[in-house]
Amino acid sequence: MKEVTLFLCGDVMTGRGVDQILRHPSAPQLYESGTSSAKSYVAIAEAATGRIARPADDDYVWGDALSELERRKPQARIINLETAVTTSEDAWPGKGIHYRMHPENVGSLTAAGVDCCVLANNHVLDWGHAGLVETLDRLHAARIQTAGAGRDEAEAASPAAIDLPGGGRVLVFAFGCESAGVPRDWEAGTGRAGVNFLPSLSNEAAERVARQVSAVKRARDIVVTSIHWGGNWGYDIPREQRTFAHRILDAGVDLVHGHSSHHPLGFEIYRGKLILYGCGDFLNDYEGIGGYQEYRSDLTVMYFPTLDAERGRLSRLSLTPMQIRHFRVNRAEEADGRWLENTLNREAGEFGLALSRQSDGSLLLTA
Repeated sequence: MKEVTLFLCGDVMTGRGVDQILRHPSAPQLYESGTSSAKSYVAIAEAATGRIARPADDDYVWGDALSELERRKPQARIINLETAVTTSEDAWPGKGIHYRMHPENVGSLTAAGVDCCVLANNHVLDWGHAGLVETLDRLHAARIQTAGAGRDEAEAASPAAIDLPGGGRVLVFAFGCESAGVPRDWEAGTGRAGVNFLPSLSNEAAERVARQVSAVKRARDIVVTSIHWGGNWGYDIPREQRTFAHRILDAGVDLVHGHSSHHPLGFEIYRGKLILYGCGDFLNDYEGIGGYQEYRSDLTVMYFPTLDAERGRLSRLSLTPMQIRHFRVNRAEEADGRWLENTLNREAGEFGLALSRQSDGSLLLTA
């Protein structure tokens, strides 16, 4: 295989309100300041855009993304799963939001053929260490690999390894940062479940990533480093993120997959390699909730980078604009796709890049 196409997206939140419309909803109890029931999020969404038919089948939430995945046929499908998959009642104390999906709803992930769920984020331990361990067990039982969290520090640091036809692998390393709300006390340790925590974006931290990569990477392996970093809103990309991304790409990483922002951010090509600084939410239950409307967080992106299998350099980048509506990922209407095109061109233009709209509505990197 000379080229490898990946599917990447940002935060996939199948918990809370989304979980409530699936066939096996969790107990709705929440501990939020504004509501005590996950059912409230369904009611808010329905008040805004109409009734959501339920119980929904496993494939419902992926909507039009399924046909796009079938058309593109990526060799690896990688998401940031921003929820625990558990029946645990051990809500993390002092945390304002707790996301969980009932384990019997794991079919909502297998329905899209997800190969790897990144778990190094600020919600995977919302329901305690027991909730994380059950999340790992349930995903692995469903034959979905995980990266960025584990039963101990060794498992949390280990990459997912997705075999490619004809040899080679896609290796996914994942890290969570305090800037994205990952608590320091969630760090995995000896005999302690947790996340692969990155305490800073320093030279030392970059060297740590480099050591983890070099210990595992072989010829024809493509390394994706997935990082939960930065705030939820705004287009500014901190200098320290850029510097860190450059350092780890120089050290053997082939693609940086950033997430945490609720809307897509700009992206960069550094020495032929792709940096996605923030992929935006891909699925959430925020429909009908006010605030930050100028960022259009309902608009999201399917990223399809194609990489040279030998060198890991970007050969082609295609983006498909999508929209979250009725707790489902739908193809964006033309006007919404144009808004996203203009926004991404403005932000990518800061890095000297440009996207061109194609006849099928997708966006192709052309400069």
